[in-house]
Amino acid sequence: MRTHEIIKRFQDHFERAGHTVVPSASLILDDPTLLFVNAGMVQFKPYFLGDAPAPYPRATSVQKCVRTGDIDEVGKTTRHNTFFQMAGNFSFGDYFKEGAINHAWSLLTNSPDEGGYGFDPERLWVTVYQDDEEAARLWQQITGIPAERIQYRDGADNYWDMGVPGPGGPCSEIYYDRGPEYGAEGGPVVDEDRYLEVWNLVFMQDIRGEQSPKKGYPPIGELPKKNIDTGMGVERVAFLLQGVDNVYETDLVRPVIEKAEQLSGRSYGDNHTDDVRFRVIADHARSGVMLISDGVTPGNEARGYVLRRLLRRIIRSVRLLGVTKPVLTEFAAVVRDAMSPSYPELVTDFGRIEAVLRAEEEAFLATLTAGSKIFDSAVGETKQAGKGELPGAKAFQLHDTYGFPIDLTLEMAAEQGLTVDEQGFRELMAEQRDRAKADAAARKSGRGDLSAYRAVLDEHGETQFLGYDDLETSSRVIGLLENGVSVPAVRAGGQAEVVLDRTPFYAESGGQVADTGRLVGSGVEVDVTDVQKIVPGLSVHRVRVLQGELGLDDKLTASVDATRRSAVARSHSATHLVHSAVRGAFDKQAAQAGSLNSPGRMRFDFSTPGKVSAGLLTEVEEEVNDYLQRDVEVTSYVVPKSKADELGALALFGEKYGDDVRVVDMGEYSRELCGGTHVGRIGQLGLVKLVGDASIGSGVHRVEALVGNDALRYVRKEQLLVGQLADQLKVPTEELPSRIEGIVGRLRDAEKEIARLRTEKVLASAGELVGRAQDAGGVRLVAEQVADDVDGGSLRALAGDVRGRLGSTANVVALFSAGAEKVNFVVATSPEARDRGLTAGGLVPSFGELIGGRGGGKPDMAQGGGGNPAGISDALTALRRALAEA
Repeated sequence: MRTHEIIKRFQDHFERAGHTVVPSASLILDDPTLLFVNAGMVQFKPYFLGDAPAPYPRATSVQKCVRTGDIDEVGKTTRHNTFFQMAGNFSFGDYFKEGAINHAWSLLTNSPDEGGYGFDPERLWVTVYQDDEEAARLWQQITGIPAERIQYRDGADNYWDMGVPGPGGPCSEIYYDRGPEYGAEGGPVVDEDRYLEVWNLVFMQDIRGEQSPKKGYPPIGELPKKNIDTGMGVERVAFLLQGVDNVYETDLVRPVIEKAEQLSGRSYGDNHTDDVRFRVIADHARSGVMLISDGVTPGNEARGYVLRRLLRRIIRSVRLLGVTKPVLTEFAAVVRDAMSPSYPELVTDFGRIEAVLRAEEEAFLATLTAGSKIFDSAVGETKQAGKGELPGAKAFQLHDTYGFPIDLTLEMAAEQGLTVDEQGFRELMAEQRDRAKADAAARKSGRGDLSAYRAVLDEHGETQFLGYDDLETSSRVIGLLENGVSVPAVRAGGQAEVVLDRTPFYAESGGQVADTGRLVGSGVEVDVTDVQKIVPGLSVHRVRVLQGELGLDDKLTASVDATRRSAVARSHSATHLVHSAVRGAFDKQAAQAGSLNSPGRMRFDFSTPGKVSAGLLTEVEEEVNDYLQRDVEVTSYVVPKSKADELGALALFGEKYGDDVRVVDMGEYSRELCGGTHVGRIGQLGLVKLVGDASIGSGVHRVEALVGNDALRYVRKEQLLVGQLADQLKVPTEELPSRIEGIVGRLRDAEKEIARLRTEKVLASAGELVGRAQDAGGVRLVAEQVADDVDGGSLRALAGDVRGRLGSTANVVALFSAGAEKVNFVVATSPEARDRGLTAGGLVPSFGELIGGRGGGKPDMAQGGGGNPAGISDALTALRRALAEA
């Protein structure tokens, strides 16, 4: 049974059972806890967590997944893969254990004629959680499986949770006995190579606390609704049903190995060393193509680095098989052909996939050549010194300068009989990461070395923030730095960074910009331009000394610019209200993906479960401004996180929260966890005016809005513009739309008339063109450059007219028109010419490159364009030559 048939049967089985078929999510989701989607349930996490209501009571999906923890092991064994497909069925408070067991067993054991997989029920085993007697009893009642083929396992094997406090529950796993030739008798608890897991049923019924039941800790409660989350490994089922030994021999993977065999002239199965390379190529080619399809591009960080590492391991493995030419696009084409029945986007997007692969391979082949020279030199030095270990510094140089992943260096060293100082390499990598973090902080602090800031924190403790209640405080200078170095004093005209023991200034955080203001002391005045948390817990004020001398231990009055703070607070409060309105518009399935709250202006990014309609944001604006009229009081309070959850306070996805959290409450309409500053009553916002919206990425939308006086000034400006238009057109403002519509209509009519006259003028030259027809290999040919800037439609009409006037002869008409930087062309052929094999589209390649373009169409007429008007003369010559030769 082919893999695509396995997938189809799975979906059909559960669709018949009332499940909504949900397409695979992208491998990249807006989930800060995951680099890539690594399980079938990931896209349903909001429903299991209660962040959003499930739009269906039961669902099924076949989710593409990537797991990167075992990249180094891929190829060495047949068990490890980075890309795989997880088929699953999910119940959100609908059916539970009995339904899950029945659905799984019937699909596995029903005959192929009945839509099942036809597994022999006598070869299936089951494991259940150590105290889940209910599941064991249901297995026997529903399936008739004997008690001796039901085994109990502890939480490490048969309990599932998300790794954090939240939903969890016992598992029940289904295993297939491959036979005595694969291992010992005794079931899964004895040998999981012989007894292969094919399906895991998770009975999600518990709430786990800080400690997981997987480690023996009891759950802290029960979920109000019991859910089902299952995962069936498509590739595992495929190799069992296809009668092969592992995933690399299945119908979707083996073709990649066959392509590698073809390119290398070597055979898979001849020796273990080459087999490792074949498997690396097959696995990584699939993963690479699927990642690029979902928008990942090779890079030096995070997802991009993983993709780059996968692709470079392919290139290295191919070279070790003796192939030196570029190959990534050839492997990608095999993956496309194998996978496209389930993922048709691989066909439509293959041009972009090819381009990414080609560029990455060309870049790496260049660095591989240069890096190999450095490697060979280092190997020679190491062996000459009588040592067996390549220095960590050399491995780091290869990584940092030439992009060699450490596993590539390890492979190359092993081939030379050497090891690598991995510890030294990793220490250098850690230092580099620390420098990168410091450099990121330096964008704000101007300094990469954070030791001076940490010293202030260690000596004096965290900065006390008083800015929620006070905009002016008495403060003392506990840290004074220039370019990241502690100094005793800074004179007038100098710039520095100041740390106060307590401050009313808000440090930039959570999308809210920093406060500005003044520090004033005895004989000294300082302008505060920015505040950042360079290290956690420490507010660092960037300042310019206006007069006097600022010194350590100076006592100052710290004053926030109150007008600016109020404008920022209005923006931040508006963001909360817009967030609530957007969530409401998407049935609470939209999630904040970023924000910026600056004086009088806010920017709000959100991920969307669907398309943002043209009128939706107008509705959001109206809803927010309607709510402003209620003038609800804005309150904030600190409570335990559990209490905030009970209150329904919204926690932003990806944010880290402690045991106690600050809740900003704007009535039942908006309640969020937030550390920012806000207005006292929502009526203080005055007006919220959305002024822009756009998609900024896959599934992410951005809106921008003005708040308060800034919004009012914008509306007044719009009113002034409307008034000016009304004056110019001499109509009341309410009649402007109809008047403008009339003007635009007349302009369109005029443009059509101009186009008609232009076409008539062009067509008037048809007779003259017919008179200049030439013989080209027994065909009457009209090949001419006509007037400049003739559009495609007019050119097409002229070519058709000329062809018709040439009568029932074998004739070809090719007309070109030049613009400033472009060419339009049309080729038309008569039926008699086509009888001789001369088609319009077939003639275009004879001249297309000469005008820097291309085109296509039907056999009787083809048209297109190019970017090289200077090449028209050569194109005409080439076309005549092609006809003569034909």
